Amino acid sequence: MNFAIFSQLNWPAVAVAGLAYFLLGAIWYSFLFRNAWIKAASVDVNAPDAKKGVAGVMLSSLLLMIVTSLGMALLVERTIPFGIMGAVKLGLVAGLCFSVTGISISYLYEKKPLALHLINGGYHVLGCVISAVILTLWQ
Repeated sequence: MNFAIFSQLNWPAVAVAGLAYFLLGAIWYSFLFRNAWIKAASVDVNAPDAKKGVAGVMLSSLLLMIVTSLGMALLVERTIPFGIMGAVKLGLVAGLCFSVTGISISYLYEKKPLALHLINGGYHVLGCVISAVILTLWQ
């Protein structure tokens, strides 16, 4: 594999896109879909150990969203989407074809409720769109 493409990436944009994806999660899961997600995911927020390890989970998810944004930056670099609409389309394709399908394949076997597919899938589609827009506009 040729690693030269990594030297051409806008690393501050990758970090900001990952952070924006992460902040979307704060809004998505704390305000927009909090109760629906808790019910669909069968989370017991009153369990004594419910908040145990939350900082590690948050840091790990931030790092994974930066990795996702790195992948999106590689796609942006290779496809060079034109303007905001091109970035939105790229984010939609990546979000629907990779994130949602990956989540849903697992959820089908785990027999997760449709609501969880929609909440989590929608979050990742929108996260990919936001990441693609940031990376496209910040070239």
